[in-house]
Amino acid sequence: MGIVVVEICSSSLINLLDVEAIIENEYPEVAVIQNDCLSFCGMCARSPYAIVNGKRIFAKTSEECLELIRNHIELELALYK
Repeated sequence: MGIVVVEICSSSLINLLDVEAIIENEYPEVAVIQNDCLSFCGMCARSPYAIVNGKRIFAKTSEECLELIRNHIELELALYK
């Protein structure tokens, strides 16, 4: 398991992209976990989102959300350098 964990609801609009493959290929120290539900009822139907080390990241589009996820991963990894 990585030092950064990205959790994704299986119903989230972020799944329009293969976030798991994209992130794990770019950042080997990051683990992406798909869950059936992250208990943010209804949010997954309204906007793409994920949780990065406990912080909710969301945006209007999947691409924008992926970029915000990358930014947050970089911030988290900077703590370990």
